[in-house]
Amino acid sequence: MKTAALIDSHFDPALIFTEIQDTLGAKDFIYLKSTRVIDLLSSIAGTRIGNDQLFLDSWNSLEEDQYMADGGRYRKRRHAIFATHGSIGAPVLMPYQPHYQTLDYNSMNGGIARYFAPILVDLLNSRTLSALLDFGNRLFSRISGNHSWHIELHQFRIEARDGQKGNPTPEGVHRDGVDFVIVVMIKRVNIESGATTIFNQDNQLLGEFTLLNTFDMAIVNDKKVYHGVTPITQLDPDEEAYRDVLVITFRRKD
Repeated sequence: MKTAALIDSHFDPALIFTEIQDTLGAKDFIYLKSTRVIDLLSSIAGTRIGNDQLFLDSWNSLEEDQYMADGGRYRKRRHAIFATHGSIGAPVLMPYQPHYQTLDYNSMNGGIARYFAPILVDLLNSRTLSALLDFGNRLFSRISGNHSWHIELHQFRIEARDGQKGNPTPEGVHRDGVDFVIVVMIKRVNIESGATTIFNQDNQLLGEFTLLNTFDMAIVNDKKVYHGVTPITQLDPDEEAYRDVLVITFRRKD
């Protein structure tokens, strides 16, 4: 992915935070293009973000999801948990814990503790990941006035192969049972579709867009709206096909 050498001199991070906050307040979701996300993360990190190959390549080391109630073998993932404690300090990696959702939020795979492979050190030590966590912590603390968060990271690879579709959200249009969700596009290879859809609580479609480029981002107020992603299919049946994303959820700590 080609990126500019320097951040646009007219780029104002404070203004962008305000714009994102205002849009989330009005619509409960926002789609951000990769160029703006890269500039914003670069301003947070104090160095150019966008070509961190260790960060991007870590999606090649995911492990198969063993908890698919539909019997599917098309999803690979890794998982980690961070937390913040008050308004001072960066998110801190927590001792490993399983991922748990109630059946109310995930009728397909919920109701059990799911022990996914932990996220690897190359990603955990990445300045890109630090900037993403810092961005979410600043934004959601600013929106809510809360500064203590339970943060979960999910690396996903959804594959489409052998003429079968890959389903990024096999549970359907849903909420995650958190406060806010960030979805970051990492890579699309040899696929079509994979559109993000946003619905209100009356099942009315509010928005639809496709994360196409590395660092395209969607942010969702999970308390207010539902989200889903349409299935992906292979373009060339002789080549591997997959969709890589990073999902970061923020839940107010009790």
